[in-house]
Amino acid sequence: METFTYYPGCTLRTKAKTLDVYARASAKALGIGLEEPADWQCCGGAYTTAKDEIATKLSAVRTLNAAKTAGRPLITVCSACHNVIKQTNYDISHDDEMASKVNSYLGLDEPYCGEATVYHYLEMLRDVIGFDELAKKVVNPLTGKKIAAYYGCLLLRPSKALAMDDPENPTIIEDFIRALGGTPVIYAQRNECCGGYIALEDKAQAQKRSNSVMKSAEDQGAEMVITACPLCMYNLRKNGGSALPVYYFTEILAEALGVKGDDNE
Repeated sequence: METFTYYPGCTLRTKAKTLDVYARASAKALGIGLEEPADWQCCGGAYTTAKDEIATKLSAVRTLNAAKTAGRPLITVCSACHNVIKQTNYDISHDDEMASKVNSYLGLDEPYCGEATVYHYLEMLRDVIGFDELAKKVVNPLTGKKIAAYYGCLLLRPSKALAMDDPENPTIIEDFIRALGGTPVIYAQRNECCGGYIALEDKAQAQKRSNSVMKSAEDQGAEMVITACPLCMYNLRKNGGSALPVYYFTEILAEALGVKGDDNE
């Protein structure tokens, strides 16, 4: 069994428990171990690009250093957490001044300079297990289900730091859907912002953006939408103006692996 240091993030303990529950259940079914770092803290939810803003990056570095110390790759499942942690890791690897300031603040026994490998859960399925091998583990194939992958804006960008997929024409979630036996639906708005970050200050614009996403998926014949982002999930469900159901990708993974009915919640 390969074991990863697993960073769930605080939303997965509150509003996005389903994302976490089925990530864990599916990992167990796939022979993947997930171990949380001790006393992890909130990542902050958004990455600050100001060069002199160091304090907001410290919790991400603590998590990255915990993975380094444990000698394991770090895995995340929430799009926002992944975005923050991977950008932090990229910047501390490429900016000596930032690395120096962060390490001065933290006073670690050994400086952290970006040594940890960071995976999103989807990357783990693709790059560690492999989608061909994942397909062999499926016991309840999603045959005939037309599924729209919603990437949103955090999972792929900035592409140089996240390096997950082509930000303009991604395939990782579509290939994931195929591995589970489903039919991916390609639609124009799959990697555009849903407006989640402005849902409180500009509800009308958030509704416009989420409506555009959901209508785009519906127009191409989707029967459901899947996402990895708790904020996108909230906005698409609340402001999307559609009866089209929205699920976390871990939900359909658990269903295909035959563990969704387990008493995990």
